[in-house]
Amino acid sequence: MLNKCYKKDIKMAININAEIRNVAGKGAARSIRNNKNIPAVIYGEKKAPVAIELNGREFEMLVKVPGLRTKLFQIATSNGTEDAMLMDIQYHPVSDAVIHADFKRIDVKKPVNVVVPVEVVNVETSKGLKLGGTLNFAVRKVALRGLVDVIPEKITIDLADLTIGDVVHGSDLVLPNGVELGLHQAELAFATIGGKMPAEEDDKKAAATAAAKK
Repeated sequence: MLNKCYKKDIKMAININAEIRNVAGKGAARSIRNNKNIPAVIYGEKKAPVAIELNGREFEMLVKVPGLRTKLFQIATSNGTEDAMLMDIQYHPVSDAVIHADFKRIDVKKPVNVVVPVEVVNVETSKGLKLGGTLNFAVRKVALRGLVDVIPEKITIDLADLTIGDVVHGSDLVLPNGVELGLHQAELAFATIGGKMPAEEDDKKAAATAAAKK
């Protein structure tokens, strides 16, 4: 009855080069930004954090890529290459320029936990909305768990065949093989088409008219 689907692009690692930072602290970070570069850190996997410096212009362009936080980064430094995911980006409060980035090391053979956006499509052709229903798109992000190369950039809910009264729960979302919902996601109502069917409205009006004539 419910027509849901996901959209997933072929996952390719993003390869970037970085310089090891031997000096930490606010002063060193400020100096890096003055040179138009970006201070960052790689942490996790029970290894010591590594402070790095990224090419500012290249990274500013990179942050415009959709679904960046679901992608595998391979960060090449003088110490070797690190497999990581982008966890956080800090922006300047006035200029919105990137001022810091956090990467978390991952084992590509182990599942990761991510949050991806949920989108609705075919709003204009939805059966329920054409009948006068109202869309309540309540939950716009979903927590997923899976290997980094199969995690989708987003989940898409197709409204075309949904009618009044239909509810799309987390358990209705169609996921790629090897990807599962995070905790407490299955029972969430992501989208609902509310309202009354036209026949119900006609019956209600008829009953009201009959009552008025008595």
